[in-house]
Amino acid sequence: MFDFDNALIVRLLDLAGIGVFALSGALMAVRLRQTLVTASFFALLTGVGGGSVRDLLIGAPVFWVQDEAISVVCIAIALIVWSTPERWWQGRLLEWADAVGLAAYSVFGTAKAMAWGVPPMPALLMGVITGCVGGIIRDVLAGVPSIIVRPEIYVTAAALASGLFLLLLWFGVGTPVAAVIGAVAGFILRGAAIRWSLALPAYRDPKTGG
Repeated sequence: MFDFDNALIVRLLDLAGIGVFALSGALMAVRLRQTLVTASFFALLTGVGGGSVRDLLIGAPVFWVQDEAISVVCIAIALIVWSTPERWWQGRLLEWADAVGLAAYSVFGTAKAMAWGVPPMPALLMGVITGCVGGIIRDVLAGVPSIIVRPEIYVTAAALASGLFLLLLWFGVGTPVAAVIGAVAGFILRGAAIRWSLALPAYRDPKTGG
């Protein structure tokens, strides 16, 4: 039986996912030259968006409504990003922060869904939703093309993290080890996509070839 409440590593993955997604949301707002209020809004919605949708779908209390520290952390991250020199956040930090959040949060989402009695396959999908929806919300708010509609590997990395976590649990691997391996595998795949612009093949009409 999966012991969600006593799995410290799963809780750490939750906090890591929230923190780095909040960071990516704040970074997006700063790059768009937005106010502190907007940066805080981006950080909060990006940090808790996927988990909120997951909790609503599985019938759990929405997590950040029950834990006021989460919103405080998201807003604090936004304040740090907004009040520091832009050169600290240049490069591809947003993408790498998003990759960490994607991998960690996907595993956590699957673990929480299982703890609420969700069967393995829907639990895997809950992990994907947890890992992906926050970034999608961020991109929509920013008015940039969402990663979900680009062929670049993203959802696949979330599915790998969640699926490998479930597979290892099925083989009897302990929760901490399964969680770490699943998250690392998802991060490596997403990191490879960032580094080498890996993408899945787009649809081509067999009749026209286009």
